[in-house]
Amino acid sequence: MERIVHFLQEFGLTFVPLFVAMDAVGTLPILLPLMQDMKPGERQRMVRLAMFTALGLGLGFVAIGKGIFLFLGIEVADFLVAGGLILLILAVKEITAGRMIEAQASLGVELLGVVPLGTPLVVGPAVLTTLLILIDQYSLIIVITSFILNLAIAWVLFGQANRVVGFLGKGGVNAVSKVVSLFLAAIAIKMIRQGLLGIFG
Repeated sequence: MERIVHFLQEFGLTFVPLFVAMDAVGTLPILLPLMQDMKPGERQRMVRLAMFTALGLGLGFVAIGKGIFLFLGIEVADFLVAGGLILLILAVKEITAGRMIEAQASLGVELLGVVPLGTPLVVGPAVLTTLLILIDQYSLIIVITSFILNLAIAWVLFGQANRVVGFLGKGGVNAVSKVVSLFLAAIAIKMIRQGLLGIFG
């Protein structure tokens, strides 16, 4: 009984930080403008590719992340700045040009599943940094279980994006995307600020 309670405590302490860092609910509105011109099959393929990209990146980072950082001399703060800059560029492009990334071609749909959906939106610097911190504090199996469960939740949420797109229509999606892009830019600035504080603080 004591072991079960201990497992549940550790699971909660790993699941919640990853859930907040991944923020699948917050990513859903960002996903809508990327999907608005796609067929349902293309949307499903993009989401599926995004989840596998996120899973591979997360597990790969858990396995060799610290070694890569040490080998390349990269700090977590450097990673935050880089990820923040990528998100900022995507947000600015959405606000000024109307689209984060053009996705008319089938190749574009596949690329969107990797970037920006798989990374940095689903698994970005915040999630990777959280994974790096958690594996130093808790059981590796529990951390990976929490990570995979969070991805499953994100997959279910993103799977409902088809209904949301159909309900809002193209005009509604465009309106939502403009507002969300401002918040995405603010999140990017926050990441950059955190990284700079880590570098110069």
